[in-house]
Amino acid sequence: MSKIPALLRYVLTGVVVLVAVLLVAWKYWDYVSNPWTRDGQVRANVIQVAPRVSAPIVALPIKDNQFVKAGDLLFEIDPRTYQAALDQAKANLDQARDRVKDLEAQVKSAEAALEQTESGIKQAEFAVTSAEATVVKTKADFERATSLVAKGDVAKRTYDEAVAANDVAQADLAKAQAQLTQANSAKLQSQAQLARARAELGALGEDNAQLRAAKAALETAQLDLEFTQVRASVDGYVTNLNLRLGSQAVANQPALALVDAASYWVHGYFRESLVGDMRAGDPAVITLMTYPDQPLQGQVDSISWGISQSDGSTGYDLLPSVSPTFQWIRLAQRIPVRVHLDEVPEGVALRVGTTASVLVMTGSGGDKKEVVPLVPAPLQ
Repeated sequence: MSKIPALLRYVLTGVVVLVAVLLVAWKYWDYVSNPWTRDGQVRANVIQVAPRVSAPIVALPIKDNQFVKAGDLLFEIDPRTYQAALDQAKANLDQARDRVKDLEAQVKSAEAALEQTESGIKQAEFAVTSAEATVVKTKADFERATSLVAKGDVAKRTYDEAVAANDVAQADLAKAQAQLTQANSAKLQSQAQLARARAELGALGEDNAQLRAAKAALETAQLDLEFTQVRASVDGYVTNLNLRLGSQAVANQPALALVDAASYWVHGYFRESLVGDMRAGDPAVITLMTYPDQPLQGQVDSISWGISQSDGSTGYDLLPSVSPTFQWIRLAQRIPVRVHLDEVPEGVALRVGTTASVLVMTGSGGDKKEVVPLVPAPLQ
């Protein structure tokens, strides 16, 4: 009878050991098939809000850690300088319009002057033609009078009149030719003046370069004035606000951070030996250290294709930096795995940089599984 309890004890002990071994084996298999890491972080897009213009801050309606909607005013820069620049740009545009009108009038005047010179050329050409015909007639009369006076058939007075008429006709022809040359020269001058006036004017209408330049300057001044009001580009949270009224805002220098409320994700840093079976779309369970009893459901969005290399980077005296390693120990690198959050439960506030545990259910083919806690709260 005394041997039975001893045998029972051995059997019970063996059963307990076997169950423990099976539980350990099952847990190990689950760990291998469903990689898990406690090295995770909540991430989000952080927008560095920078002003486009420089001036003192005159309005600051927000406070640190405040939630803002897209389009809400974050801060306002002193607009007086930029309002004055806008007024000056408007005046410059008006002056440009007046200048263009004056140049258009000069072009029309040059065109009229060119038409007048062309009319003068036609008149001069007609005068030359008429003078040439007169010269032909008077020359013929002169030659006939010369022949007749030699024979004594005409009086000396008639001959003298023919000579004088021929001389006058020759002089009129020379004068007409000079006027034609002068008219051609005037035409060349008018053409040059017209070309210069057209060059100064440029394109007609609203395509004129002077008008376009003045309009561009006006638009720039309008934009600069609008840029004095810095507004939120997305719904998000103002973080680490250090601005004060009267502080100098510097163009293109970040002034505050805005966390995009619609961009949260989780980065899980897995050992490289665990990511071989991971695929985009694999379900994932995320447990935040802030909310250990409210696991979140997500899925693998992507797996990083590289990490920074420490060994071989340039060090002192431009020599490569190489860390010593132990031949019998191989440390696995950590690969970032981006996990998309399907839904954030009511009452869970995500904060950038907070710690998370991530479990990826590989080999599921994208099928959703029931959300379960990763590990007990004390191990989070």
